[in-house]
Amino acid sequence: MKKLSARRRHPLAAVVVLLLALAATGGLYAAFAPAGTAKADETAQSLAIEEGKKLYSVGCASCHGTGGQGTTDGPSLVGVGSAAVDFQVGTGRMPAQQPGAQVPKKKVIYSQAEIDQLAAYVASLGAGPIKPTEGQYSPDGADIAKGGELFRTNCAQCHNFTGEGGALTYGKYAPSLEGVDPKHLYEAMQTGPQNMPSFPDTTMPEKEKKDIIAYVQAVNSDKSESPGGLKLGGLGPVSEGLFAWVFGLGALIAVAIWVAAHTAKAKKS
Repeated sequence: MKKLSARRRHPLAAVVVLLLALAATGGLYAAFAPAGTAKADETAQSLAIEEGKKLYSVGCASCHGTGGQGTTDGPSLVGVGSAAVDFQVGTGRMPAQQPGAQVPKKKVIYSQAEIDQLAAYVASLGAGPIKPTEGQYSPDGADIAKGGELFRTNCAQCHNFTGEGGALTYGKYAPSLEGVDPKHLYEAMQTGPQNMPSFPDTTMPEKEKKDIIAYVQAVNSDKSESPGGLKLGGLGPVSEGLFAWVFGLGALIAVAIWVAAHTAKAKKS
C-alpha cells in the first residue's frame, strides 16, 4: 500500500503539464489574448463615444437636443445609426449652415477621425444602419448593366438616368451624383437622407447596391461617351425636345421669312 501511494500523482500535475504544452505551442497566448483584445476594443469604443459626445455637444446639440432626442430645429438622431452620421457629416451637409427646404453639400469641417467619433456617439443612442466596409461599397466585380437597370427603376425618376440630378417640389432637388464617393452612395441608399427613400438590405441587397454604384461611376467617368452627340445635360427627352422646338422650329421660321422676303422682292422687280 505504501508503494501505491508513493506512485500516485499530485492532483495539480495534469494542470501543470497542460499549461506547459499550451505555452510551448502558443496556445496559452491564444487562450487568453481574445479576452484582452475584446477589453481593449471595448475601451477604445468607450473613448470614441466619449470624444464624440464632446463634439456633439458643441456642433450638434443646439439643433438635435442634448441627448439626440430632437428639437423643433432638428430631427431625433436616436436610431439613425453610424452610416447616417458618416454620410451627413462626411459630405459637409451637417452641421447645417441654415434651415431650408434642403441642406446642400458643402466643405467638410471635421476630420474622418472626428466623424468616426461622432458616429460612435450617435450609434450609442440607438441601433441603426452601420457604416459600411470598403468591401460592401467597392464597385469591383459589380455588374454595370444590371446596375443601370436598377438605377433606372429606382433612382432615375429624381436623379435622371445618368445621375446628373433634377428638380423636385417646393425648392427641393435631387443632387448630382457625379464625383460622389462610393461609400457615400452606399450610405445614402442605406439611410435615405432628406427627401430620398431608404433602401435597406431587406429591400435592396448589398450586391444590387454595388451594381448601382458601379453604374453611376461608369456613366459619370471621364471615359464615358455620348454616342448621340451633345447630351444637353443628360436630362432626357424633355430637354432634347425643348431644344428641337426652340432652335429647330426657330430656324425653320427664320428660313421661311427669308424665302418670303426674297420672293416679294423678286415679284417687285
